[in-house]
Amino acid sequence: MRPKLLPLLALVGVFGAVVFANSCGNGNSTCPVCGTDKNGTIGLIDVMLVPEHNPNGEPGGPFNIFDISWVDSVNHLYYVSDRIGLDVPVFSTTSNIALWAIGGLNSVAEAGNNASACWVDATGTATNGETLPPLTTSMGNYTRFGCRSNTFALPGFGANNMFGGFVGGQCCAARANNLNPLSGPNGLEVSANGEFLFVGNGSSVMFVFDMAAQLANNFSSPPTLTATIATGTSPDYDGPAGIGPCQASANGRAFSDPTCGDLRGDEIVTTGSVVTFPQDGSSRYLVSIINGDPGLPFVTIIDATNIVNRTGTNQQQHCLPYGDTIFAGPGKQPPYAPGPGAPIGVPGVAFAPNFSSCILGQIYYDGAPANNNTDTVVDDGNNGIPGDLNAGIPCPDPSIFYFTPGFPAVPSGESGRAAGQNPNDVACHHGPIIDINTGNYDPTCNPILTPAICTGAISPAGLGGMIFYPPTSSILLTNGNSTGNITVGNVDVIDPLHEVTVGGKIFHVPVVVNSFPAPNCMSTGLNLGPGTDVMVGCADHDGRAFAPSTIIINGTTGQTLATINYVGFVDETWFNPGDGNYYLAARDMPTGPVLGVINANTRQWLQNVPTNGNAHSVAADAGNNHIFVPLPSGSSANCQSAAADGCVGVYASQ
Repeated sequence: MRPKLLPLLALVGVFGAVVFANSCGNGNSTCPVCGTDKNGTIGLIDVMLVPEHNPNGEPGGPFNIFDISWVDSVNHLYYVSDRIGLDVPVFSTTSNIALWAIGGLNSVAEAGNNASACWVDATGTATNGETLPPLTTSMGNYTRFGCRSNTFALPGFGANNMFGGFVGGQCCAARANNLNPLSGPNGLEVSANGEFLFVGNGSSVMFVFDMAAQLANNFSSPPTLTATIATGTSPDYDGPAGIGPCQASANGRAFSDPTCGDLRGDEIVTTGSVVTFPQDGSSRYLVSIINGDPGLPFVTIIDATNIVNRTGTNQQQHCLPYGDTIFAGPGKQPPYAPGPGAPIGVPGVAFAPNFSSCILGQIYYDGAPANNNTDTVVDDGNNGIPGDLNAGIPCPDPSIFYFTPGFPAVPSGESGRAAGQNPNDVACHHGPIIDINTGNYDPTCNPILTPAICTGAISPAGLGGMIFYPPTSSILLTNGNSTGNITVGNVDVIDPLHEVTVGGKIFHVPVVVNSFPAPNCMSTGLNLGPGTDVMVGCADHDGRAFAPSTIIINGTTGQTLATINYVGFVDETWFNPGDGNYYLAARDMPTGPVLGVINANTRQWLQNVPTNGNAHSVAADAGNNHIFVPLPSGSSANCQSAAADGCVGVYASQ
């Protein structure tokens, strides 16, 4: 049955465009979809209304809490993480009208009737065939923010093989109250052909939606949730105490309660399509996602080749947990689980460790004083430096340590020795060794020296944006605060398939192989530009305010090629090959939020276009050179008729 969302939003979109055309003084009022001349000045030309938002509160409320957005330029679609709507709305970038809202049973749009079903083995059913198992927490409880399948059971919720939904932001949205790390949806990216959508959620997980059928039927039905990739320990949203203790611990105690788990799955990057890697000659589709903001951050590298190719076994095509293949009984797969680890006396703690089967490895930013890039799991201190520097520093690092007898550490991540029910190791490493004051990479330095001149990288401000960098077949990752010196930020180089030999066998695992300093920047966004150019967006604040800045580096050598001081204080950024511009969502500029524009070919700043409020996300369609910026509600004229509800602003050359 065709949902009511399409015709309703078409009508609302037309109404909004008409009102906009009669009230907007910032663009061409007679042609709301004009503006493809790339030589003109960038300005607002239209707005897109977001499904099921209103200024009055329930249901929905204003479109004020959102995260990363993405454009699929092949199919001319725009996706945005909507934490108030509890979904990912999808818009046409040619008509500027919403087509669908991807969500779960808790989605505000259509009251959850648009919920995606979780994948079920075509040879069986939800009760007697393989399915996507549900998620559990370190406290031994199910969480509804995954698949409600197999043995899933919570008071008021039953197993129906549907996607439970995104966490949202109502309880934990603003960074001002230190609860943003528990929210979702967060980072998202669409594969190069548009057939797969990857989304991070507050339950320490990445969801993969199969969009192929929706592209074929013009979004007349929900997509299928084809993979649930748990990367860490979910916050205990549905346990006896909920996340109340975690929220309390966020007030000055850095999320130190076990109900916090590994916080949210956040920023995402993929290789875009299947890529051949010179490291081992393999052809793979890789995905990287970060966890812990701030907490104990780590990055996870995932092999999604069989998912996007739709090849191999069910376990390979849907990243099922290891326990799926050894558990007896159809339709009874055990859940994704970090395993027992909660304090004694807490209900639950009934699930054995059972990890996602497509994770290549994880890298922890825990200040470990050495990183052995010749081993698969660095947890024993045997790093070739006198004193066994990493002795007592496990990998993976637990989320929280207890020092009371009988209170074990809370599990973290999905890697380590014989990880989960996998009989083999899953690679686990630590961040780079860098100079304390400059951020220069120095892997041979001994951090135990007195006085200390180097340190294992930390990330108290949280890890940031990533890109896949083809010239070196590596992943570049920003770290806004790498040492105890607030002025030191870095761009780390991760080799996702670094060769190591252990016990006479060759393995290819993710490790940090270099780190480029980004001083006085607090690096956040990251974009690959022309050739080897990489633009680094700078937050320029977090405990100390710097001057607005954006830098462009050589992604191979780390050399700074240009420093631009006209725009900074950014969160997310975008490179549009269609017009050759970088776009920066600079929400925290001292003079007010703007959309920054930089010519990528000349490395020259072009202009700053006023936006509003918390406008921190940006994406562009290379086909028509339209730029899309989510705009929260407020008095700014940028949202025009949608000022009370919030909207997505459409910008283009005039």
